[in-house]
Amino acid sequence: MNASVAIQSLPEAANDEELIRIVDEVIDYIKSTGLSYYVGPFETAIEGDYDELMDIVKECQHIAIRAGAPSVAAYIKVTYKPEGEVLTIDKKVTKHHQ
Repeated sequence: MNASVAIQSLPEAANDEELIRIVDEVIDYIKSTGLSYYVGPFETAIEGDYDELMDIVKECQHIAIRAGAPSVAAYIKVTYKPEGEVLTIDKKVTKHHQ
């Protein structure tokens, strides 16, 4: 695992319920990838291969649009270590959620 990504997807929506519905579709897609992920209140972290993660980030925007958002903004954080491993989600947060 040479990369981790945090993505905050912000689709345009008519109300909070619609916003949550669209974001849930994006999260369902992330879950379907089979990669390790962590859903937080503002963003979802995913870890895996850099190129695969970049494809997932791209697809998240398409998912939001197909779910009915007329537009979507995303804030992305990336950690990439081409030679070696990045810190895992577990190492970063497990101690805080016991």
